[in-house]
Amino acid sequence: MSPANVYLARHGQTAYNLERRFQGHLPVPLDDTGREQAADLAERAASGTGDGIPFVALWCSPLLRARETADIVATHLSLKPRQDPRLMETDAGDWTDRLFTDVQAEDPEGFAGFIEGRPDFAFPGGESFAQQGIRVAAALADVKRGELPALVVCHGVVIRIALYQRAGHRVALAERVPNAALVPLDATEAEHTELGGGTALPPS
Repeated sequence: MSPANVYLARHGQTAYNLERRFQGHLPVPLDDTGREQAADLAERAASGTGDGIPFVALWCSPLLRARETADIVATHLSLKPRQDPRLMETDAGDWTDRLFTDVQAEDPEGFAGFIEGRPDFAFPGGESFAQQGIRVAAALADVKRGELPALVVCHGVVIRIALYQRAGHRVALAERVPNAALVPLDATEAEHTELGGGTALPPS
């Protein structure tokens, strides 16, 4: 088996992704492109891991965009998604529903912390990457204790944090993860894998 027996997939594109607007915990649905991306992800996931081993477990964030993506994937894998709130995107707090450009103009230093994936970044009135990292690590530990190989449909920052925790440096946390990308939960392997998916839009 390849080093990764857990793979992370970012949800398909939403209108907020395209607008570069913070969606945080809002119930934002996939757009038409996002649904197409999810269908493409489902076909790639049906091929299994990098070694062609079929996925036997499917986990997902309960946020609408991730759940919609997981439901599309589930039809190809004949698996029922298991929701875990610890896999949700960062709570964007006061920045929720705001455009990136407006936040950047108002708080350039804070916005830079977000876009660069600084480990000490925290959303005003919301969650910090450090707080999110604790819950993400706990969720993925439970995934690894379950049936493997497993596929986890989640969010851009969840994937960035998970790779950062394994690589031990900030570069991995700051990487852009395309919508509908399929990412091995192994920092070294991820660097040499074709992730697929759409344009690498920033997480939100």
